[in-house]
Amino acid sequence: VPMVAPGNVQVHVINSTLAKVHWDTVPLKTVRGHLQGYKVYYWKVQSLSRRSRRHVEKKILTFRGNKTFGMLPGLEPYSSYKLNVRVVNGKGEGPASPDKVFKTPEGVPSSPSFLRITNPTLDSLTLEWGSPTHPNGILTSYILKFQPINNTHELGPLVEIRIPANESSLILKNLNYSTRYKFYFNAQTSVGSGSQITEEAITIMDE
Repeated sequence: VPMVAPGNVQVHVINSTLAKVHWDTVPLKTVRGHLQGYKVYYWKVQSLSRRSRRHVEKKILTFRGNKTFGMLPGLEPYSSYKLNVRVVNGKGEGPASPDKVFKTPEGVPSSPSFLRITNPTLDSLTLEWGSPTHPNGILTSYILKFQPINNTHELGPLVEIRIPANESSLILKNLNYSTRYKFYFNAQTSVGSGSQITEEAITIMDE
């Protein structure tokens, strides 16, 4: 098997889900056989928004021939990763380069995990929601938009409310009685807005 590991391994993080890794070719005499390519082993160490560590699944990408760089797609935003590089010949893999640590930046969050609308009164509705399963960063706020829908399904004026990220419920007051409302709800990080979930609810007709 090859005798030495690739040197000068460098990682260039391109965005929250993509990184490029560079390495120096090894001297051909140390390959001790036919150079087939390089293998990059990489794995997520932890999410930076949740401190929980879980079983680490190592991923392997093979780059054929005498390449000196490769792309690592499909990374998770706002996470810490490690990687190393190895030479491959017809017999197997050489030793691993020293582990290199890199971090991906924040991305936009996934949609809130749920939105429930309860306790209808003449002029109010109570909203409850769950935080995104994948925050992909530090949540900065939630954005709630809502508008009335009349009997012919025409949409009325849109109202927008920004809600602090640590809140999980809200009582909407001063609504019209016996009116259907449509709600659009999403979470934000400093990078931008995540995908929204929608829900409809009706205030009651009379007490």
